[in-house]
Amino acid sequence: MTIDERDFRGIDLNLLVVLHVLIRERSVSRAAERLFLGQPAVSGALARLRKLFDDELLVRTGHSMAPTTRALSLYAQLGPALETVRGTIVRQADFDPAVQQRVFRVGMRDWVESWLMPGLLEALPQLAPGVRIAVLASDASQGTRMLDSDDMDLGVSVFPPGPPWQRNERLTAMRYRCVYDGTRLALPSPLSLEDYLAHPHLVTPPQAEFHGVVDDELGGRKKRRTVLYTTTRLGALPFILKKAAVIATVPEQAAQAWSDAFGLTSSLVPVPIAPFELSMIWHAKRETDPGLQWLRGVIRSLVEVEMERMNGAVGKASMEL
Repeated sequence: MTIDERDFRGIDLNLLVVLHVLIRERSVSRAAERLFLGQPAVSGALARLRKLFDDELLVRTGHSMAPTTRALSLYAQLGPALETVRGTIVRQADFDPAVQQRVFRVGMRDWVESWLMPGLLEALPQLAPGVRIAVLASDASQGTRMLDSDDMDLGVSVFPPGPPWQRNERLTAMRYRCVYDGTRLALPSPLSLEDYLAHPHLVTPPQAEFHGVVDDELGGRKKRRTVLYTTTRLGALPFILKKAAVIATVPEQAAQAWSDAFGLTSSLVPVPIAPFELSMIWHAKRETDPGLQWLRGVIRSLVEVEMERMNGAVGKASMEL
């Protein structure tokens, strides 16, 4: 591809950096703080950008500013382009986990944290004694925003496809299982559909709604279950299940852990539900970050180990039944 230098006449490429930050922050004052510039300089840059693109780009809406359709389109394309330029100019130093110190901010749902973090923390003292992990609550509705605002370095959970700058790596496919107090409910495992529908349920969607993936399948069969309680905090459920005659349908990893730790009963779901995918997401601007590349590799290996361990435990339990 041949670049015609004449296409860049009259364009200050620094303006594109200002535009990217302005659209992200949606505020001249916040953009000025991020760029370490004065507000008059950023306001002047915005005026030049409006003239360059023949578009308002940001319009005042009450006490904030909203990007135009053209601005949103530019933002989606600018992120990867600017990161490519930065990566070409700046070569990041290698990351040596044995000697370097660093804090990584990782976004997860609570059940992912309970499943993966014990193994990671067990390995860190020998693998990377100077590394510390700060886990933040994140889910499908928050992942993109948290990456865009630099609130987290890496997300590990169930995430939908994001904008062009959001990188996504599939880690593994996961299934659901039912979990309940088998003694309290006097129910065997595996559950029949009749028993499953005869008892109230707990639901744990990312948002507090009385509807889950099971209800979509049941609706197609013209059947319903009674959802008694909903929460976004999966970690509270085993304590509730030990005290109440209810059933929860949760990720298989959580069901297995609760069965072992709380003496709860785990069962196949008597309704066909498609597996879901656990993924890692990160911002394109961190694509070549050696430290983050190292952490992604560690989590990738940890998921493989934990999946093998869990599949072995489930296979053994099935044989005993």
